[in-house]
This record gives sequence, C-alpha cells and structure tokens, in this order.
Amino acid sequence: MPQRSWSAKRERQYDHIKEGLLDRGRPEETAEEIAARTVNKERARAGEAATVSRSSIDDISSGRRGGLRSHEGSGGRTKAQLLNEARQRGIAGRSSMSKAQLDAALDRNSGSRSSRAD
Repeated sequence: MPQRSWSAKRERQYDHIKEGLLDRGRPEETAEEIAARTVNKERARAGEAATVSRSSIDDISSGRRGGLRSHEGSGGRTKAQLLNEARQRGIAGRSSMSKAQLDAALDRNSGSRSSRAD
C-alpha cells in the first residue's frame, strides 16, 4: 500500500512496521492499515503532508507512545480520541461529556457502530 507521495524512507518505514505486525500474528490487511496510518501520521508530524489533523500533530509520537493508548493500560484512549469516535457514532451530548462519560457512552453503544449522524 505504499503511496506515490511517500519518500524511500517512508516506504522502508511502512515495510518495517508491516513486517513487525505480521510477525506478531496480525492479519495482512490489518497490518497494512496500521502501517499506512502510522507512516501518514509521522509524515504529518514532520511537515511532509499537505493536510494534517489536529490529533496527528498534538498527540505524542507513536514511537514514544508505545501502545499507551491501545484501549488498555493506565490511560486508555485520549479524550480527543473518545470524542472523535462518539462523533462518528452520532452520540448526542458528547461535547459536554467528561472522558469517563464518553468512555461509558461508547461502551453502551458498542453494538450500534453503523449509525452515523454527520
């Protein structure tokens, strides 16, 4: 899935991440998606991308994060990540919810992933 706009360094980075995920038993499609997202986020952080999302540049780097927010661990997902998912799922009142309330609302609505209110 390497893209034309990626430099040789980013293509090597993509291959390295993908191979690591495959070695850990991830399905190839999932490994490709995670690798592409990681490379694109790193491109955004380095100023190599034409457009960037706020979460790409404001969050700690994926290399430093090391799975801290992989839906487990001490912190779990950030409030911004929870808020974004709540927006995608169309959860009403999300903007005034705390991080804990967002997490609980997303857990309650985990069966209704297909509903979008955009």
